[in-house]
Amino acid sequence: MFGYSEEQLAQFGLTIGVGAFILYMLFIIANLAKEAKAGRLGTFILFVVLAFGIFGFVAKNIIAWLLDL
Repeated sequence: MFGYSEEQLAQFGLTIGVGAFILYMLFIIANLAKEAKAGRLGTFILFVVLAFGIFGFVAKNIIAWLLDL
């Protein structure tokens, strides 16, 4: 499709799809912190936990790329 292989399209979809999901999760966490009146520390902790998930996703891609070398 459009000159791309199935593997390339799947990689594009994964990258864009998970990226969009991460942005949506940022919105959800910010809204949750605001509605729960979590304060600065609570909001910080919520975003740190989300950052660990994002870091895990990025690390998985980096490790997979390194193993393909």
